[in-house]
Amino acid sequence: MKYGWSMALSAVLLAHFCFWWYTNGVIDRFVAAFTKHIATTKLAEFPHPDFSLSEPPSEYARENATFVTLCRNYETYEMLESIQIVEDRFNHKYHYDWVFLNDNEFTPEFRSAVAAVVSGTAYFGRVPERHWGYPDWINQTYAAEVRQQMENDEIIYGGSESYRHMCRFESGFFFHHPIVQRYKYYWRVEPGIKLYCDIDYDVFKMMRQAGKKYGFAISLYEYSNTIALLWSTVLNFMKANMDMINTGDDSMNEFILDYGYDNESVEKPHPLQASYNLCHFWTNFEIADMDFFRSEQYTRLFEYLDLSGGFFYERWGDAPVHSIAVGLFLNKSEVHWFGDVGYYHVPYMLCPLDYGLRLKNRCSCDPRKDFSFEMYSCTGHFLDITGQQKPLLSV
Repeated sequence: MKYGWSMALSAVLLAHFCFWWYTNGVIDRFVAAFTKHIATTKLAEFPHPDFSLSEPPSEYARENATFVTLCRNYETYEMLESIQIVEDRFNHKYHYDWVFLNDNEFTPEFRSAVAAVVSGTAYFGRVPERHWGYPDWINQTYAAEVRQQMENDEIIYGGSESYRHMCRFESGFFFHHPIVQRYKYYWRVEPGIKLYCDIDYDVFKMMRQAGKKYGFAISLYEYSNTIALLWSTVLNFMKANMDMINTGDDSMNEFILDYGYDNESVEKPHPLQASYNLCHFWTNFEIADMDFFRSEQYTRLFEYLDLSGGFFYERWGDAPVHSIAVGLFLNKSEVHWFGDVGYYHVPYMLCPLDYGLRLKNRCSCDPRKDFSFEMYSCTGHFLDITGQQKPLLSV
C-alpha cells in the first residue's frame, strides 16, 4: 500500500514540475535552442542550395530542336513514364516538341495519351517501308541463318530481325524522316528511361552556343561478337576516303582507336594502322546536331557500311556506327559529356558523384551505383583524352 501512495505522489510532483516548466517558457527555450543547434550544424555542413528555377518568358527563343522517340503501341505506359520524367525534370520550362516514330501506325489511344502529357507539340510519324526492310542487295536466306546461329550462341538480340531494322534505321535514316527533317537538334528518349536530376538549363541552347555537335551520358565497350567485320569495313572506307578523315590534334579518333600501346611520348602511327577499341557512346541517350548525321562524310560512311550488309549479316548497332563516325569526323571540342543529368537505362546508371551538384539539381540517384568509371565504361577514357578531370565521389 505504501508503494502505491509513493507512486501517486511522484506522479503529482512530476505533473507540477512539467506545468512549471511550460509556464516559465522552458520548453519554448529548449526547442529554440535545439533548432538553433540543428541550423548551425547541419546547414553549415550541407549548404542549402537555391532551388528556384525561373520559368522562361513566354517569348523564350527555343532552339530548332525536338525530342525523338522510336517506339510501339504496346509501350504506351513505359513511354508515358519517360515523358513525365523528362517533362518534370526539364521540358516543363521549355516546351520543346516531341516526335514519335513507329514502323506501324500509332493507335488513337497512344496518340491521345501521349499528347496529353507533353508540354510542346506531339507529332506522330510512320517509318517508311524502305527504311524498315531489306534492301535489294541483302541475301535474306543467309541473314536468317546468321540470326539463328547468333541466337544459338546466345548473343544479345542475336536472333532478332526487328532489332536489326531498328539499328539500321537509327544509323542512317531517322534524321531524314519528313517530320524530323525540319529540326536541327534532337534528344533521343526511349521508353522506360529515368532522369534523376533537374536540368535547369536549355541543353539545346548550350549545344549551339558551345559549338557542340554530339552529346552523351553513358559510354561502354561493344560486344565484339556482334561487329566482327565492322572495323575492317570501316578501314576499307577510310582507305578510299582519307580526305574526309579528321587526323588533327583535336580529333576524336583517340576515343575509338587502339594503337596497341600507351606510350604517349612516341608518335602514334597512322589511324589505318590502329584497331577498334570497342568504345561507343550509348545512343539510347543522345543529344546531337543532326546536320552532322546529314553531312556528306557521315552519309558516305553509312552508305558504305549499308552496302556491306553488316546490319543483317552480323548485328551492327547504331551505337558503334554513330561513335565511329564521331571518332573519324569530329573534334574533341565538339563532343560533350552530360555528366550532370542523372540517367538510367537498363542496366546502367549515370549519377553525378559530386554531393553539391546532386543537392543543387535535386538528384534522387545513388552515386555508389554510378557506372561512369567502372571497368566496362569508356567515360573515363573520354575525359582523359579531352583533358577533363574525373569527378570524385562525395556523399
